Amino acid sequence: MADPIAARLVILGWRERLALPALGIARLKAKLDTGARSSSLHVDTLDTFRRDGEVWLRFSLHPGRRAPAVHAEARALDRRLVTDTGGRRTERWFIRTEVELAGARFSVDINLTDRRHMLFPLLLGRTALAGRFVVDPALSYTQPSPWPTAAADLASPA
Repeated sequence: MADPIAARLVILGWRERLALPALGIARLKAKLDTGARSSSLHVDTLDTFRRDGEVWLRFSLHPGRRAPAVHAEARALDRRLVTDTGGRRTERWFIRTEVELAGARFSVDINLTDRRHMLFPLLLGRTALAGRFVVDPALSYTQPSPWPTAAADLASPA
């Protein structure tokens, strides 16, 4: 018997292009990794500062090899311990920001870290994918490249 929940989910490939509009990133390559719990964004620089009594993060990144640096600010959500694929645990800053992918717009908690030695500047983990998408590892770039648009809002999965 077919799974009725899976039938309504969009099928994506193991790598896709998406946008992080609140950070000023119109297009970014991402690895969709159901084996990773959290999502991680590469940053070149990261500084903390206070605004209205809250901790904020100022960071920069290059969304593509030939793309100019993007400088962004976001309110810090918190710091959490993250275990990487090598089993090393590090404390990382997390932000909450919107992702545009497959015609949907939804909020995701993303940690900021140095991913310069990784192929993709963004790893989108299973917490962001669950209840929204199915990942087929045989597929790549199934969606058209995102451009700044008014994507449909997609609330947290039911």
